[in-house]
Amino acid sequence: MHVLQDRFRGTGVAIVTPFFADGTIDWESFQKIINHIIEGTCDYLVVLGTTGETATISVSEKQQIFSFVRDVNKGRVALVAGIGGNDTHEVLHAFKTFDLKEYEAILSVAPYYNKPNQEGMYRHYKLLDEHTPLPLIIYNVPGRTGQNLTANTQLRIARDCKNVFATKEASGNFEQIMEIIQQKPEGFLVISGDDALTLPMIACGAHGVISVVANVYPAGFSEMVRKCLEGDYESARPLHYKYMEAIQVLFAEGSPSGVKAFLSEVGLCANTFRMPVWPVSEGHLQKIKQLVKELS
Repeated sequence: MHVLQDRFRGTGVAIVTPFFADGTIDWESFQKIINHIIEGTCDYLVVLGTTGETATISVSEKQQIFSFVRDVNKGRVALVAGIGGNDTHEVLHAFKTFDLKEYEAILSVAPYYNKPNQEGMYRHYKLLDEHTPLPLIIYNVPGRTGQNLTANTQLRIARDCKNVFATKEASGNFEQIMEIIQQKPEGFLVISGDDALTLPMIACGAHGVISVVANVYPAGFSEMVRKCLEGDYESARPLHYKYMEAIQVLFAEGSPSGVKAFLSEVGLCANTFRMPVWPVSEGHLQKIKQLVKELS
């Protein structure tokens, strides 16, 4: 477990999937973004999370993306594959069929839309634990899934599921987050799923972040996380506040709409999506343009 704790302590990045205007994948921009993040000294990449627009990407494209990121990465940082869903047996099928060579973990979102009760979500992760090819990270994001994985359920999973080594916590509920941190098994990681809350979460005992804003500003944001983990909050706070407005603006009209607007302004990819995701409004884009100038 200590090896995993070392590999996934710090800044992970939920990487976007760049598209051309016709909806095909822009592999050249994808390579630029991967290199930009790695050269910005982030610690690992999360491929095909929510930010990667996974819901509109086909199974064959997902395998292409997993393989492409692996080939561009060339072992420079750890890789996490996003594989989740609201059909437990479909997730198990994906575990069997995807080629995840050189990936070190799987991020699996809590089941969405069908709103299982806590026992159903526990049983979901228990079955994934029994069949996973790689160590697992829980992803609790009730704002998207419609159902919160309670502290009690996450702690139960952490204790009972030997292959589940971390949770990405994006509930925004600090009482819940602190309960998990206080009662978790030794070696179990609590990872921020909210850029804006990363500093206070680490101060409470979290181990890092899986970030969206670090697609755009990997060097500065990962430096903030490192300073926090070192306990140097005097150095971390100015960086936290430097990126706070960008984080707020990035999420104000939805993600990945915001982050791709930022990426387009810094020249890393086009501001294009697969429907129903849509670009931010023109007025909001002007705010982003101004922030990019201020942060450059």
